[in-house]
Amino acid sequence: MKLNLRREETVMNLEEAVMESLRPVEDPEMKIGVVDLGLIYEVRINEEGPHAEIDMTLTSPGCPAAPEIMAAVHRAALATEGINSVHVNLVWSPRWDPRIHASEDAQFELGIF
Repeated sequence: MKLNLRREETVMNLEEAVMESLRPVEDPEMKIGVVDLGLIYEVRINEEGPHAEIDMTLTSPGCPAAPEIMAAVHRAALATEGINSVHVNLVWSPRWDPRIHASEDAQFELGIF
């Protein structure tokens, strides 16, 4: 049981570390971080590797900066200490809504009160 708790703590710490690594990544059009915008839906760690699976969305399906944002997310996550590989999954469900997903600071920047 103690060994399983230690593994869970390690996985949780890596998930948090990846999220912190993603904080500086900005949407180039909005100039707001993808984490604050709520575009990162989930980070999962597979202990083999260790490997990070990131589920993220974009502000719109036709976002012209999609490849740039996804590449920046991949690079930032891969730079996380303890992570050896990363895969970024682009998801559209749930649909991004800044009133629900964005942080209060990002909502303020977007003019949502």
